[in-house]
Amino acid sequence: MDDTRLVAAVRRGDPEAVTALLEAGADPDAVTDDGLPVLCLAVAAYDAAVAEALVEGGADPDRELPDGTTPLIRAVDGGSPAVAGVVLGREPRLRLPEAERGRLLALARHWYERGAEDGLRDRTGEPGPVRRARVRDDEYHSVSELALGGLAVRDGHGAILTELEWAFRVLTPVDELVTRAVARHDPEHVDRSSALWTLDKRRSRETWSAVTAHRHSPDPERRLFVVDVLRLHLLFTSNWRNSYERETTELLVAWATGGEDDPRVLAEVLRVLGEAEHRDLEAVGLRYAGHPDPRVRARVPVLLFDGEGPAPGEATRATLLALAGDEGHEVRAGAVRAVAAAHAAGPGFTDAVVTLVRDPAAEVRARAAEAVANGEDRTGEIADALATRCIKLRGCV
Repeated sequence: MDDTRLVAAVRRGDPEAVTALLEAGADPDAVTDDGLPVLCLAVAAYDAAVAEALVEGGADPDRELPDGTTPLIRAVDGGSPAVAGVVLGREPRLRLPEAERGRLLALARHWYERGAEDGLRDRTGEPGPVRRARVRDDEYHSVSELALGGLAVRDGHGAILTELEWAFRVLTPVDELVTRAVARHDPEHVDRSSALWTLDKRRSRETWSAVTAHRHSPDPERRLFVVDVLRLHLLFTSNWRNSYERETTELLVAWATGGEDDPRVLAEVLRVLGEAEHRDLEAVGLRYAGHPDPRVRARVPVLLFDGEGPAPGEATRATLLALAGDEGHEVRAGAVRAVAAAHAAGPGFTDAVVTLVRDPAAEVRARAAEAVANGEDRTGEIADALATRCIKLRGCV
């Protein structure tokens, strides 16, 4: 087959065409006019989908190039975790000799410790300003892409280093992973998410203890990161022999009642606690129903009543109604589900639901309409409020 069609498909970023051409017999290691394999084209373009199609189709990520690098080395060098991950492939520890694994780790660590901007200046020798743009590295995560002197690099080397270490069974100290996660103060950066997922997979007692020790850190970013790790532990309990579900819930309750002074952190602790089961959830919710920060109050309703179990008691009913009328729209939005679920708790709840359906805040109205439409309460007042809402929208939400 004429491999020029494969080169063209790679250049235009068409993974479906690349796969089809490979299945039809195209050479996955076809070279371009400059003598480089097409996989290097995809790596240079930060095209993870095309790179994956090529690797899955048989392209050699370890092929030595004239400059002594390989497509995999170039992928690590480029700073895109998405691209490096697909070029790394499956079970690289079995495929790559120890020396090559060490070379890749050293390269990723050098870039991470040097920093993408300084590393790019080293590479180009250019003193001018660096152009920086925020880009999506994959469907969920972002990186910065820096350009100078005709070269570009992405700043995801921390995530690449973390993923290489895990792939090569290098148990990085927990404190180092936490530091990588929070260094950028950016919840969407790949360095953070990579450390998060790696720590979730490391479910030893030693890792658990080292991670949770950071909840006492004076840095709120570290405490927030611990909350995220705990949330993953709760979400993915069935996949692990050591799920730490009970320990996680107990720790969250202790954390919530132990005097956390940062409202942002406390709100996240309560949010994750609302996804757990514990005998003290209602007591924790009542404790914070009057908190001065609306982000905290917004997390209280689901702790008080989740729609299951016995009807809420008098104190909880009064608190739910108060939260449904809170001055903060995010608090009212947070109260919708619990108030709608407690429709049989008394006449005040019917009035509260009607008020929420007619709330001045669009988010509250939308949540209330959805809760009513999916709920069991069909009293006249609620049905009329929902009908009015639907008429105004010309269709229910």
